[in-house]
Amino acid sequence: MSEISEVKKILRSQLRAALRELTQEERDWSDKELCEQFLQHPVLEKAQTILLYYGVGTEIRTDAILEALLQQGKTVCMPRCMSDTEMKAYVITGMEDMEPDRYNIPAPKLTCPVVESKDIDLILTPGLSFDSRGGRLGQGAGYYDRYLEDYEGVTVGLCREDFFQINLPKEPLDMWVKYVITEEGQVWPHKKD
Repeated sequence: MSEISEVKKILRSQLRAALRELTQEERDWSDKELCEQFLQHPVLEKAQTILLYYGVGTEIRTDAILEALLQQGKTVCMPRCMSDTEMKAYVITGMEDMEPDRYNIPAPKLTCPVVESKDIDLILTPGLSFDSRGGRLGQGAGYYDRYLEDYEGVTVGLCREDFFQINLPKEPLDMWVKYVITEEGQVWPHKKD
């Protein structure tokens, strides 16, 4: 294991412990604010096909975003882990299209239509933490890093203000996001050089 991998492993452990320390009231308030900030973000207006994730445990709950986007007539996709390395996006029309996946996380049923990443306008990317450059510290399995490798659309990360970092450790295969949103609003806009 590289030195950076070791640092990331320690940081994940610290962040997970800190997330468990949050009260349910703190989490609920944070989730509500983050969802509202995301739904009001101008980049969402242009996006028709959106890949969300389903927040479980201490992750940011995205139920409100899912509901709002479906009401707006957007095409909503959710991820499903197909193997230890592969993730696919499927179109859903509501929670009735979901079932527990291999990790017991709600995921689209295999009968839902598959969408290629090139056809997705915006991906809401999960993470334990994000930084001021758009760096992301995920759960460690690498699903999103692999999925985003050739993705050219918009990526957004929601980050609880108290978990926002100035500079996360980064390895060559780690994928950044273009926008990081906290409860206070957009923190880091991607600028083309």
